Amino acid sequence: MGYFSLDIKKAKGTSDTTQSDHIERKIIPKNADPTRTHLNRVLVEYPDGVHGRDEAIAHRLNTAGIRRKITHDQVRVVRVVLSGTHEDMMNIQEKGELDEWCSDSIQWLQATFGKDNVVAAHLHMDEKTPHIHAAVVPIVTGERRKAKKEQTDGKRKYRKKTNSVRLCADDLFNRQTLVAYHDNYARVMAKYGLQRGVRGSEARHTTTMQYYRDLKKKNEVLETETRLLQEKKTEAQEELRQVKAEIRTDKLKCVATDTATALASSVGSLFGSGRMKSLERRNEDLQDRILELEDEARQRERQQAEQIQEIRNAYEQQHRKLSEFTDFVRRYFPYVEKLMPVINFLRERLGFNDGIIRRLCEFKEVGIKGELYSSEFNRSFDTRHSVCSIKQDENGKFDFKIDGVSHVNWFRKKMNEFREAIGIPKPRQNRSMKL
Repeated sequence: MGYFSLDIKKAKGTSDTTQSDHIERKIIPKNADPTRTHLNRVLVEYPDGVHGRDEAIAHRLNTAGIRRKITHDQVRVVRVVLSGTHEDMMNIQEKGELDEWCSDSIQWLQATFGKDNVVAAHLHMDEKTPHIHAAVVPIVTGERRKAKKEQTDGKRKYRKKTNSVRLCADDLFNRQTLVAYHDNYARVMAKYGLQRGVRGSEARHTTTMQYYRDLKKKNEVLETETRLLQEKKTEAQEELRQVKAEIRTDKLKCVATDTATALASSVGSLFGSGRMKSLERRNEDLQDRILELEDEARQRERQQAEQIQEIRNAYEQQHRKLSEFTDFVRRYFPYVEKLMPVINFLRERLGFNDGIIRRLCEFKEVGIKGELYSSEFNRSFDTRHSVCSIKQDENGKFDFKIDGVSHVNWFRKKMNEFREAIGIPKPRQNRSMKL
């Protein structure tokens, strides 16, 4: 015969939201199976417009008719958890008596604490053992328990209405009433083979926090033992590997000995036979072929070296001719090197073709028309007819001229004409331009 569990605790504080979140599974605890949460049930229906355990507690406090102000240290709700030993509860479930057990437990709660005071009850099926979480609002009527005692002792100082509604957990939950609750609930649970605990037993209910602390310690011990076993397993595997390696080495030695013996006997049988002479001739042929291949490789290396030398000689000869030509030009046509900046300017900046540049380098005047681009002003200027030429100044430098003036001054003149045409005054400073 197993035991039932009747755990009663006063909730501290003005709100029991944390416990409500746990009971209503707004927060899934570690010991709950999410795949079974849908089996949880609400056993007490809420009033119209009330949703959830917290609202049910507040609704009862607001509608009970309490006249005195509820202080912050008063107990607003009492948590009651009903269950039994795991084996017996699972037996009740297997027999199909779980619904009846729930109904009897709820009826006992309502008969003991008042139907209106039992504001919420939830059956949890997603944890190890089925159990009920009930919420009882400790509202009573009549005189205080302490007031009756004072009257008995002759210390009554005032009279109080006997039918007044009060919030008082001490009247419902004290040492005498708790013993009576267990006795009464035992009568209800007797039909399920559940009995109350031993009266006066030193056994204490393990809190959830203590349960998790003990579980953590057990896990730490198991982890330590597992680690030690794993280390021993690793050592055993290493020893096994070494033994296998030694066995394998011994086998290889035996095989090598047998092979050497067989080879020696085979070679010995070849001596004095025609097969041995045939192998010797074959070996000589292979040696000759190796010598031929080595000779061919040396010939290829010599041919490649000769080709590389021919290419190097041709390059050096061409480079020598180019150097001689460059020296010749510098000696007899020294102005060519000085013309290079002008030629690059004509080709890259102004976009002149080779024919015009060649005639200009012959120091001839060339007539042009069209657009000429100025990098100084970042724009093109149109000319219907201009005469271009290359002239050498007193310092020996060559300058490209347009209409008899330096191209720099020609572009600036065109820019000034453009500014005058649109009404912009001339700039005070002139900027020089490099080729």
